[in-house]
Amino acid sequence: MFLTNLKEDCFPRSFWLLIIVLTFSSLQAQEIRTVSLQEAMKLAKENNKKILKSQLEITLAEQNIKERKDLRLPDVELNGMYSRITNITEFKGDGFLNGKEVTKAIPEIYEVNSTFKMPIYAGNKINNAIKIANQENEIAKIKSEKTENDIELEVVANYLSIYKMMQLQKIFEENIKEEKSRLKEVQSLQKHGTVTKNEVIRAELQLSDRELNALTNSKNIKIALHDLKTLIQIPENEEIAIDTTASLDEMNGVDPYDFYLNKAFQNEEMRIASQELDISKTELKLAKGNYLPSVHFFGNYGFYYPNYKFFPPNPYLYTLGQVGIEARFDLSALYKNKTKVARANTKINMQQIQSEIIKDEIQDQLYKEHTQYREILEKFVVVDKALDLAEENYRIVKLKYLNQLVLITEMVDADNALLQAKYNKISTRLDAVLKHYEMMHTAGIMPQS
Repeated sequence: MFLTNLKEDCFPRSFWLLIIVLTFSSLQAQEIRTVSLQEAMKLAKENNKKILKSQLEITLAEQNIKERKDLRLPDVELNGMYSRITNITEFKGDGFLNGKEVTKAIPEIYEVNSTFKMPIYAGNKINNAIKIANQENEIAKIKSEKTENDIELEVVANYLSIYKMMQLQKIFEENIKEEKSRLKEVQSLQKHGTVTKNEVIRAELQLSDRELNALTNSKNIKIALHDLKTLIQIPENEEIAIDTTASLDEMNGVDPYDFYLNKAFQNEEMRIASQELDISKTELKLAKGNYLPSVHFFGNYGFYYPNYKFFPPNPYLYTLGQVGIEARFDLSALYKNKTKVARANTKINMQQIQSEIIKDEIQDQLYKEHTQYREILEKFVVVDKALDLAEENYRIVKLKYLNQLVLITEMVDADNALLQAKYNKISTRLDAVLKHYEMMHTAGIMPQS
């Protein structure tokens, strides 16, 4: 009986022990992957679906070039035909359907022939079509480059946003510990009758407010991390974290505005606009090509049965071949093509204006970012001094509060001012990093990951 009870007692224990071990093993297996900013940018460049799509568009553009070049190759056809025909009936009389005379025909007809046609000259339209395909391929490459830079900037913005929120979370957690300690002090003072119930409630409200802020911030961190996983294509079931130990570039200076402006005039948007203008000019040449004749080299060769080159037909299989040059000139193009040429000229003018619009927008955007960047750099000294003042103010107010010389409301104000000063210092540094990346993005000089 004792052994039976012992076995029954050991079974659930061993069972639960197994469950605990398996659970611990699964938790250990799901390790959190820590990524640095450079690694995140590299992963996005390799795995992001928008970037992969842009690379496929380059492949399509290259295939389009090959397709246009195939227009130079001859068209070759092989045709075959079989048919049955009736006898030939002629009416040689004076009246309607009079004097009927029937000539027996060979009832079956067979034909097998091949033809080919190769362009010699087509108003330079084939060459211009190939040229447009090459220009479109260049645009596809530039767009792919722009997509990569756009995604990299998005990764930087997302990463720095998470970094900022995580630093804020640390400030909240430190502040919550201090608020809890202060609440205990206030509750102790209330028991001795030195403070009112209202001050205890005020301390509790301050702690509750901090805890709510920390909770909201932690949820926002999770959402931002999920967005980052999507950008760099990390599997859904894999947890990631950003590397807060890695030092970010300290932004202490800025190159002259003209340096970025000269680079910006060669960025992706300007190069795309230039290529689109070139395409419009080539399309004008293509439209003008309709005014010119086309010349083709052609040939055909076939087997035919029976021989209907003679009448009555001969019941013999015969062959016939032909080779020569064909020239065509579309006279209707002299009046129909005018609108096409005018439309092509209008498109060139429109594209030239569009290029100027893009140039002005880039110049305005870069000037704005350069000015904002310099402003952020100038804030460094201000926020550092503000933090020193906030820390000193907090120290003085806290000392007065412990000596019952000020109310808790002043203590709360000093606490809030210190928290804001700490956050402003961190936020300003990270804003400088982001603004620097934004400026490089506009100038088209994003760093290679």
